[in-house]
Amino acid sequence: MGRESGTETAVTRGGDGAGGTSGRPPGGRLGQRLSGLVVALGTVLFLGGFGWAALVYVPFTVPTPSMHPTIAAGDRVLAERVDGSEVRRGDVVVFEQEEWADAPLIKRVVAVGGDTVSCCAGGGLTVNGKRIDEPYTGDDPFAAMASFSEVTVPEGRLFLLGDDRTGSLDSTAHLAEKAAGTVSRNAVKGRVDAVAWPMDGMLEPATGFRAVGDEPSVPGPLRTQVTLAVAGALLIFAGAAYGPVAGLLTRRRGTARAGG
Repeated sequence: MGRESGTETAVTRGGDGAGGTSGRPPGGRLGQRLSGLVVALGTVLFLGGFGWAALVYVPFTVPTPSMHPTIAAGDRVLAERVDGSEVRRGDVVVFEQEEWADAPLIKRVVAVGGDTVSCCAGGGLTVNGKRIDEPYTGDDPFAAMASFSEVTVPEGRLFLLGDDRTGSLDSTAHLAEKAAGTVSRNAVKGRVDAVAWPMDGMLEPATGFRAVGDEPSVPGPLRTQVTLAVAGALLIFAGAAYGPVAGLLTRRRGTARAGG
């Protein structure tokens, strides 16, 4: 009896029986510590990416189809907080203009202070005497758009059009008003970088304004922020999964030894 009790006690303490119940965490202490560090790093990256984006970008919901086909009614866009002085031709901007509406509006900048702009002689938009290629407007964008004679944009102001030229209430609808329907640069609240929902991604650069010497604006850090958040989420998942996976492998090894 005494020897049998001693043998039973030895098996329990050894922890290498069929059950593999040693009381130690699956994967060992080092593995648990490393998984904890991975989860902590992932959390920092995930929250950092989102926090950084919250500081740089403002979300807006587009209420009308005036920017179709680039942006549809109901789309959720992300606008980078920029100063109006940074805006270039071709940028899609969010702005406020009380004379136009009592809510933020989204249009494309086609001319800036000092430019002359007209449409649609020859079937397209002309800035400073140069025809501008605008693939973002879709097919036959000027079919139902009323032509307007040449407008000189005052300094410090912007001439704005919707990509849907057939139904956009933009600068062309306010030509008879002060400053020929232009908007102050100070009215700009942000530059749209991407359509967040549905997830259409980054807007295509407006390269047509290279004809008048303007390169497309450099997008903000949205891609980097998304990369950080996704990497953080993957690290959190990997670190959290370590314990269950290690435990499963330990049980399988224990079962295999017991069967052998």
